[in-house]
Amino acid sequence: MALLENMRVFVRVVELGSLSAAGRSLRLSPAVVSHRLQSLEEHLNARLLNRTTRQVQFTEAGKVFFEHCLEVLEAAERAESSVGAIGGAPVGSLRVTAPLGFGRHILAPMVPRFHAAYPQVDLRLRLSDHLLDLLREATDVAIRMAPLKDSSFVARKIADLPRVLCAAPSYLERRGVPARPEDLLSHHCLLLRFPGSQQFQWTLNTPQGPMTLPVSGQFDADDGDVLTGWALAGEGIVLKPLWEVADHLRRGELRVVLPHCPPEPVTLAVLYPHRNLLPAKIRVFIDFFAEQARAALADTEMAGAEPNAAP
Repeated sequence: MALLENMRVFVRVVELGSLSAAGRSLRLSPAVVSHRLQSLEEHLNARLLNRTTRQVQFTEAGKVFFEHCLEVLEAAERAESSVGAIGGAPVGSLRVTAPLGFGRHILAPMVPRFHAAYPQVDLRLRLSDHLLDLLREATDVAIRMAPLKDSSFVARKIADLPRVLCAAPSYLERRGVPARPEDLLSHHCLLLRFPGSQQFQWTLNTPQGPMTLPVSGQFDADDGDVLTGWALAGEGIVLKPLWEVADHLRRGELRVVLPHCPPEPVTLAVLYPHRNLLPAKIRVFIDFFAEQARAALADTEMAGAEPNAAP
């Protein structure tokens, strides 16, 4: 078992390019990572990596050993998955990433229920509105509300989520209510911005077909909950999944803007690695999440089923 764990550490160091990055991924200190690499090299009586403070480089032996490590670790995972599938007892650590708002409001409440159903699975959440590099982050499952481009992962669609444009009554009284999509160009639009974000362009479904607008505003952030707070404070118009603002709409704290030209829906999907035999812990989580997410989203969207539109 120690040899297998040391091989996993070696592979992560090579994949991420440094001991510190591998340590963060595996929740180990750099000193422990270094010790495990040293133990592996002593076991093999060969130097695998040339290490400096900034990077690591293969030795000739390390390059050959790395390819064999991948085969061994994949075989070990297949063996573990086959036993888990037969025994019906998913085990191990499961790393899941999700958008911030979705993770806080929809996913986090599921975690205790999932743990109660599968007590031998340790769930590790990484919440971020940034699109993380799933391989570098050693992610088992990614929940996405964004275009799916990562070909290294399989995508399972959960639902198409309706979205709305909305603003506080105080903002609409002060700046006026947009009557046409083009009117958004002269309004303060609250934007979710981070490297790779496409949300500075809003696509609306109009009677004439989809229309994409290069909106702008005085405020932007990389946290969707911050945008909701600004909208509630009367600082601008925000584009949101209906589930996220349904309660605010029901209470009249926000009003839907341009209800006859709604934004395009966003697809909620689960991404997981391509594998011949999916580990039981991943399989049961995806099934659990799909059922729970659909129920939770139906409840929240029902609260805003008749959104309070701006006059």
